Amino acid sequence: GGGAYGAAKAGGAFDLLRFVQQPQVLARIVSAVFALIVFSCLVGDGYTSRPEDPRLFCVFNQNEDACRYGIGIGVLAFLACIFFFMVDVYFPQISNTTDRKYLVLADLGFSGLWTFLWFIGFCFLTNQWSWTRPEDVYIGADSARAAITFSFFSIFSW
Repeated sequence: GGGAYGAAKAGGAFDLLRFVQQPQVLARIVSAVFALIVFSCLVGDGYTSRPEDPRLFCVFNQNEDACRYGIGIGVLAFLACIFFFMVDVYFPQISNTTDRKYLVLADLGFSGLWTFLWFIGFCFLTNQWSWTRPEDVYIGADSARAAITFSFFSIFSW
């Protein structure tokens, strides 16, 4: 039998090929890439300035909160993916079923929360982008669209 939370398999040798083929690991890698794309698009091209004014403003309707939110959830999602990826690596070595249970529940709870936050982020960025005037965006329109698109994809990857 599988035991509680896979406890019967605890203590096995690490097999990289088998590990990478696990669905949760693939989903975690995809989620990390999507988060990296979102926050790097916003950090790289999410702020622009007018030729007559050197001050930077967010390309999303000049709403600083939109850029901050996208960058914040992107960075935290990327770091969480790294953390849970490391948990996935060490998970087979954990023999205590209580610890395994808490890790599985933490992963499930965090994934649910982050799915919701990505949905909010997608809606927020899309709304702010719809109110953005084209003359306010000289550079960064493609990055803004990419951030919106990958925020949407992140809803499903989480």
